Amino acid sequence: MRNRGFEKITSYAQLDFPLPVRKTLTSAGYDFALPEEIVLAPGKITLVPTGVKAYMLADEVLTINIRSSLAVKKGLSLVNNVGIIDADYYNNPDNEGHIMLALRNLNQEPLVLKKGDRLAQGIFYKYLTTDDDQESAKAKRSGGFGSTSK
Repeated sequence: MRNRGFEKITSYAQLDFPLPVRKTLTSAGYDFALPEEIVLAPGKITLVPTGVKAYMLADEVLTINIRSSLAVKKGLSLVNNVGIIDADYYNNPDNEGHIMLALRNLNQEPLVLKKGDRLAQGIFYKYLTTDDDQESAKAKRSGGFGSTSK
């Protein structure tokens, strides 16, 4: 039985790039490397593709966090500060669960990010629910990015 991990989405399966990995024995985060070069316009928000989806147990979540050095060294920020990837985002019908990074270039000039640059870290967590959580009706995910607010 598989508990948690990463896979390439279908449209990126033939590209040569690494799946997220921990770089040291005690690292909490799995580093996401860019599958292709991308240019970020100054002051703009860009959805940056990772080419990756994540699977996990039903009571887990994957958080996406900007690598700490990028804000200082490259003037980048993750727009929502921390991305939340729910277990039911995996293989959703809209985008196969493609994890995208919402980045803002804080510089005055375009910023070129190269294939293989590590931009974000994913950390898996178990989460808790309230005693009465099962009493309320829950919708089933029917789409991809931003679909739970539709």
